[in-house]
Amino acid sequence: MTPEEALARGGDAVRYAKKFVEDVQYYTEDAGRADPEYLYRVLEAVIDAGATVVNIPDTTGYTTPEEFGALIRGIVEHVPNIHRATISVHCHNDLGMATANTLAGVRAGARQVEVTVNGIGERAGNTSLEEVVMALRTRRDLFGLDTGIDTRRIYPVSRLVSQLTGLPVQPNKAIVGRNAFAHSSGIHQDGVLKERTTYEIINPRDVGVPDSEIVLSARSGRAGLRHRLAELGYSLDKEQFEQVYERFLEVADKKKTVDTRDLEAIIADEVQTFFEETYRLEHVQISCGDHSIPTATVSIRGPDGAVHTDADHGAGPVDAVYRAINRVIGEPNELIEFSIQAVTEGIDAVGRVTIRIKAEKPIQRNGDELQVFSGRGSDTDIVVASAKAYMFALNRLIAAKMGNW
Repeated sequence: MTPEEALARGGDAVRYAKKFVEDVQYYTEDAGRADPEYLYRVLEAVIDAGATVVNIPDTTGYTTPEEFGALIRGIVEHVPNIHRATISVHCHNDLGMATANTLAGVRAGARQVEVTVNGIGERAGNTSLEEVVMALRTRRDLFGLDTGIDTRRIYPVSRLVSQLTGLPVQPNKAIVGRNAFAHSSGIHQDGVLKERTTYEIINPRDVGVPDSEIVLSARSGRAGLRHRLAELGYSLDKEQFEQVYERFLEVADKKKTVDTRDLEAIIADEVQTFFEETYRLEHVQISCGDHSIPTATVSIRGPDGAVHTDADHGAGPVDAVYRAINRVIGEPNELIEFSIQAVTEGIDAVGRVTIRIKAEKPIQRNGDELQVFSGRGSDTDIVVASAKAYMFALNRLIAAKMGNW
């Protein structure tokens, strides 16, 4: 296809889309490395055809903030009908400059930005929603813009996305990382205690970070747990609360105290599943040591309500558990990723296991092909957490095959 043919095809596509919807966005793929003069012509043509938004992506994360800002300024100055459309930007983070490029685009005239929670996305990720929102809010003196976003939901949404995708938030991630508002240097701690703004340009409460770390114990009771969950923004029905309370007591029996991160892990395991659970892990027992063959026995409740028990051995305790589970459920798959993360500190810390499994064959669902399924599980016993994560992923796979997810 020649450049002239591509230009004509773009206009035709927009005119066709306008037959069905009023708001049409046109993407100029890899605009960051495109010939600016040709880009201007394309944008003028698609706006004339009816495009209401023109998206300028840095698809490969190649440009620098100076270059990307200049690209947007060039569009504003050289596309005669640009006032009839909104300029949108979509930046990738391959060189670690997605947020900087996005903000440069905003300063140059972009008024729509494409972002993702926690910066997740293709390859090195996309522009981080929380970074752009808080940069615009914190530096309103420079940008003079408002997003209209309730920033107090940023931290809870970040944690929700992390739990559902199985992608941990790095501890030093700006805005939402565990260390984002932690001060370890003595002089920094002293400064913050005397005047918070000495070393904090953002109030943690403004992004929804819990104001104080309230710890619970087995003696806290239902009222104490319900109150703390409400403070953290969780609204559970009676059945969900009882599930969480039962699991809370299990964790509290193993630890002296249960803190916010423990509660978030419990919520993720017990409530935030969004698919039908076909099999439920009832019991797991491990036998292992440096002079023995790791062996696991599992009891699993099936869809018929009956409990099935089986055992197997493996290269290690987790391998043995997974083999035993496979003997009961019999769903062919390949484990392609396994990671462990401490939810809290200390020898009695709750550990979270995140895994990904690959189904034997792709599963057709709503026109898409699904083959990789993530699972997560948490427990003070990392082998039990591993078993829960595997069951989570298997149930997800089975639900997809049955059309229940």
